Amino acid sequence: MLNGDGELHTQGAMVRFPSILEGLVRTMSMKKGSNFCNDVGREAAEALAKEAKKNELMLRSSGIIKSEKSDNLSSVCSKRGKKGMNQDCLIVWEEFGFQDDMIFCGIFDGHGPWGHLVSKRVRESMPASVLCNWQETLALLSLDLDFDIERDTNLCCFDVWKQSFLKTYAAIDQELKHHPGIDSFLSGTTALTIVKQGEQLAVANVGDSRAVLATISEDGSLVPLQLTIDFKPNLPQEAERIRSSKGQVFCLHDEPGVYRVWSPHGEAAGLAISRAFGDYFMKDFGLISVPDVRQRYITSRDQFVILATDGVWDVISNEEAVNIVSSTAEKEKSARRLVECAASAWKSKKRGLAMDDISAICLFFHREASPLVSKFCAMKKSM
Repeated sequence: MLNGDGELHTQGAMVRFPSILEGLVRTMSMKKGSNFCNDVGREAAEALAKEAKKNELMLRSSGIIKSEKSDNLSSVCSKRGKKGMNQDCLIVWEEFGFQDDMIFCGIFDGHGPWGHLVSKRVRESMPASVLCNWQETLALLSLDLDFDIERDTNLCCFDVWKQSFLKTYAAIDQELKHHPGIDSFLSGTTALTIVKQGEQLAVANVGDSRAVLATISEDGSLVPLQLTIDFKPNLPQEAERIRSSKGQVFCLHDEPGVYRVWSPHGEAAGLAISRAFGDYFMKDFGLISVPDVRQRYITSRDQFVILATDGVWDVISNEEAVNIVSSTAEKEKSARRLVECAASAWKSKKRGLAMDDISAICLFFHREASPLVSKFCAMKKSM
């Protein structure tokens, strides 16, 4: 329950709320079941976002961000492709919700004629909505007298984030549908978001952007671990859902290997992803915006995580990306170097094709590199 110091205790776990939210949690305690995240809760979360911008704890363009209260360091870079305006956008919010041990990262890849506006709208809505739903879920949890957090603290933490992400993604997709200034009927965006709370990492993904963790293996080498699924229409479970909704999944003759989801009669261009915000023309035919939510407990072996749009992964493998980032002398320049390597790879591997937008976030968990990582990088250079 919430004590007089603005701390929410759930039989062993404690979350300290900033004063702006303390009263709201008390309100939730008195008004269980109220539509918290559509009124005062959302306003309070947006106020915290403004405060984060003011304190330079939020980044929405290429650059770096780090907090004096944690070991996190984020390197961010986005490069426009050759198809028009940059439809990628991203965000990093250090000390997320004014919690010293929390950070939020999100990367969004728009598509379609209004894709740049859709991705930006989702980026603007996502952090405050996730924060609001997290506060609401915690507040409701504090009212459950039968709840015992000591049975599995990590599972409880993940379940709170999972419910928060599921509520947020559903709400944003509905808000987007009725937005008066954005036409999302034939436009949409992917969304890959993570929250790191202490050593707990929660990952929510819609689309084909990808999160890759760099971790030290038993033999001391730095290896990639993919944390997300690339949601393509030809994945068995995705294709089954699409076809059961009367959608179609196939490749065009001039795009061998590029599977798309199509409407029953092919009235509009097919989508090369099976989950997305927007694209309401395809929502009746199996396209969904439900995120796949996963967790990872960060250990001392885990070094950093890369979030990137398909402009990177279409030409750079997971192993190559980890090697590029780990071998960059200055962590602050790691995202830019990864994006530059991807741009060069487009010229050599995708001749004749217009380069896609390329964006990446590199989130480092430790300010100082592990001795094993330093040894591994030195061995790589000497080979």
